[in-house]
Amino acid sequence: MSTSTGGAAGGKGATSGGTYTPAPGAAPLARMIATQTAFETKLLLRNGEQLLLTVIIPSLLLVLFSTVDVVDTGEGRAVDFLAPGVLALAVMSTAFTGQAIATGFERRYGVLKRLAVSPLPRWALMTAKTLSVLVTEVLQVVLLTVIAFGLGWSPHGNPLAVLLLLVLGTAAFSGLGLLMAGTLKAEATLAAANLVFLLLLVGGGVIVPLDRFPDAARAVLELLPISALSGGLRDVLQHGAGVPWGGLGVLAVWAALGLGAAGRLFRWE
Repeated sequence: MSTSTGGAAGGKGATSGGTYTPAPGAAPLARMIATQTAFETKLLLRNGEQLLLTVIIPSLLLVLFSTVDVVDTGEGRAVDFLAPGVLALAVMSTAFTGQAIATGFERRYGVLKRLAVSPLPRWALMTAKTLSVLVTEVLQVVLLTVIAFGLGWSPHGNPLAVLLLLVLGTAAFSGLGLLMAGTLKAEATLAAANLVFLLLLVGGGVIVPLDRFPDAARAVLELLPISALSGGLRDVLQHGAGVPWGGLGVLAVWAALGLGAAGRLFRWE
């Protein structure tokens, strides 16, 4: 009787132990990246300053310069020239300026240091940040496209070429943003990222056509990633050109240099 009871109790304990014993370990890598991507996207969309930079400013520039004759954009409607440039600006504002500032302050406050010792690998964290940028850019492109259509925009060209330009542009600006955030102090990153944003807004062919600049200056400006992106998008969407290999080549070089340098020089503390 005693033996039988003990055996039953032992069996019940084993079953209970098998049911309730935890199995510690990291979640699947894909789930961790997806969760971190969702978290990064929510942080970005809840930040009023980032929304001003990534959504409100590009939208206002598109509406203002499309409806008020301030800048000579050449033949045709102003919106046909401005819409591709503002799309390029939106990519830069999110992938470069916004990401550099946010990552720089995360580094300053020790957030990146803590994440670096979590089960999420460092490369996976950077992947999640890039995916968050892409999600935000999709929302930007949809919003700006709707506004541009409302202003009478008539885009042309191959959507695949547009997609290639946007992806390579994102990679180029992400690399440069992470390089800045990982090597400079947060305050310096804040100042430098905003200054670069303003300079490239004026000299990157976004609002002012590059042919308004002297030949020597234009030759240099055309090598900038924002000029390659805005010019490539304009060639496709305004002029109906094929794949803009020149612009894609410039963006590919910037992406390789930026991401490569960020991978080697990024400091987590």
